[in-house]
Amino acid sequence: MTILDELAAYARERVARAKENISLAELRRVALASPKGSFAFENALKTDDIAFICECKKASPSKGLIAPDFPYLQIALDYEAAGADCISVLTEPKWFLGSNDYLKEIAENVKIPCLRKDFTVDEYMIYEAKLLGASAVLLIAAILSQEQLSEYIDICDGLGLSALVEAHDEAEAIAAINAGARIIGVNNRNLKDFSVDTENSRRLRSMIPASVLFVSESGVRTAEDVQALRDIGADAVLIGETLMKAQDKRQKLTELRGCK
Repeated sequence: MTILDELAAYARERVARAKENISLAELRRVALASPKGSFAFENALKTDDIAFICECKKASPSKGLIAPDFPYLQIALDYEAAGADCISVLTEPKWFLGSNDYLKEIAENVKIPCLRKDFTVDEYMIYEAKLLGASAVLLIAAILSQEQLSEYIDICDGLGLSALVEAHDEAEAIAAINAGARIIGVNNRNLKDFSVDTENSRRLRSMIPASVLFVSESGVRTAEDVQALRDIGADAVLIGETLMKAQDKRQKLTELRGCK
């Protein structure tokens, strides 16, 4: 099994445990009864310049513990103050040391949209995301069939949530497009072996229709990296480790944007 297989398997275990407390039917009922979202995440990416999705991430399988001191709410508020367009919050608890509570608290305290960054393997997790205050969920093409992607996008649409569909290669990009994705994130990190290739976004950019928002994820470290993605017409970048390791996150985000 690859680490991605393990992450997906553990997500299924988490969902099974969660269903013992609240059934899918009950969670769906409560989520559908709550006010419908306004697709705030995808709307926030429609900017004149490249948009920034800034990540709150304590650890990762490839890097281990990234932020021993993890004042997640202050980090999110700093991102917002620095002009981030959206915030990505890791909720995967085993490898990323994330928490649903982090997302709930951040979403309650910032005015910009939040993405639930997790390994969505069941519709249950989409309804959970809605009730945690997320404006978007991550759908990873490598662990979902095209039919599942389409079904989950439909569920998101019914809740007013955006779906960021992540692809790593040509086949996954085609599946995302055929499933009806309105936002496609190209991950420059191969989640099966953790190799990073920042040219991945350039290779796949031409495959993504102009009507679909294009997000580049992982391996973005410098203002030059950001500019290169501007040059290929990326709508947004998702940046995690580079910002998490910066002592002054506001200054780092300003630097990445290309402002002095």
